[in-house]
Amino acid sequence: MTSEARAQRVGDRIKEEIAILLQRDVSDPRLTMVTVTEVDVDRELAYARVYVTALGGEERRDEVMQALEGASGFLRSQLASKVRLRTFPQLRFFWDASTERGTRIDELLDMLQDERSGDDGTDTDA
Repeated sequence: MTSEARAQRVGDRIKEEIAILLQRDVSDPRLTMVTVTEVDVDRELAYARVYVTALGGEERRDEVMQALEGASGFLRSQLASKVRLRTFPQLRFFWDASTERGTRIDELLDMLQDERSGDDGTDTDA
């Protein structure tokens, strides 16, 4: 079993390398403008959870996820040649909706602020 710190280092390296691969080596047009937001590797280095998002947001989710599943074998073999490990983790892809959630929270906070400032005609920064 690997230390948590080593799993984190491996995850960071996989994140860097997979971002480069998606930018330079993957020819699938569905994978343009895809961003790897995080890679979590388990302590046994058996699985890597790769979190992604894409320009276009939720509308592109299904096509991006299908394309990543189709390219996972290619990505894993390319990563294995760049990141030397005894056995390379299986890649599991997940959509990262944190950006959309953050945007929605900002919108709700702005609406709340507008309601507060509209109640008595004054702007209160409480």
